Amino acid sequence: MFSVPFLFAQEVPPHEGWVKYDPDFNFKEGIYANFEMVKANSPIPKSRLVTDIDFFDRDFFDKVTEQKNISFYDDNGVLQEINSSNIWGYGRNGVLYIHVGEGYYRISYMGSISHLVATITTYNRPNYYDPYNYYGGYNSYRYMGPSSTNTTTEVRQYLLDFTTGDILEYSIESVEILLMKDPELYDEFASLRKKQKKQMKFVYIRKFNERHPLWFPPSGNN
Repeated sequence: MFSVPFLFAQEVPPHEGWVKYDPDFNFKEGIYANFEMVKANSPIPKSRLVTDIDFFDRDFFDKVTEQKNISFYDDNGVLQEINSSNIWGYGRNGVLYIHVGEGYYRISYMGSISHLVATITTYNRPNYYDPYNYYGGYNSYRYMGPSSTNTTTEVRQYLLDFTTGDILEYSIESVEILLMKDPELYDEFASLRKKQKKQMKFVYIRKFNERHPLWFPPSGNN
C-alpha cells in the first residue's frame, strides 16, 4: 500500500539528496500507521482521513486516535480502516508522538537512539482472603472481580532504536545493547564502573548519535 525506502543510521547519506536529521527537521503532520512510514517521513495526511473532527482543532490527533478505528483513503483512493490501538503514532507541528501503553508521547530527543518519557498505568488485581470460599477451603484466597482492581501510574523513560523500531527501557543494559552496533563506543562504555555507566548513559547515547546520524529521503525535507 505504501512504498517506503529504507533508512540507514550512518555517517554518509545512503543515497544522493537524502536529508540528515537536525533540530530544524520537521516530521510531516499525519498518522503514522507503522514504523516504516516514520522512517520514510510519509504519514497518512489529514486530507485523507475520514472523520467528523474539525481539522483545525488543536487536539485533532488526540481525538482521532481516541476512536476505535481510523478510516482513510490510501494512495490508490481505496478506503481503508485500521484499529487505532495498532498505529505507531502521529506527527504534529513537526514533532513525532509515539504510541506507548495507553497514550501518545512526544519523542523529546531524536537520533538513531531516541529518548522519550511516558506515563504508564499498570493494573493490579490482588486476591482477597475469603473465609467462606467452600471449594478452596477455609484458609484460601480468590479473585473478587473487577472492583478489586488497583491501578498504579508512574513515569518511565524509554529508548527507541531508530534502526529497528524497538522500544527499550532506559537502563544500562539497554544502552549496552544499542551501543553494540559501534564496537569502539561499546568497549568504552563496558569498561566503566556501574556507577559511571549510570551517570554516563545519555552521554554515550549522544556520542553514538553523532557518529551515526539519521538520514531521511528527500520528501522528508519539509
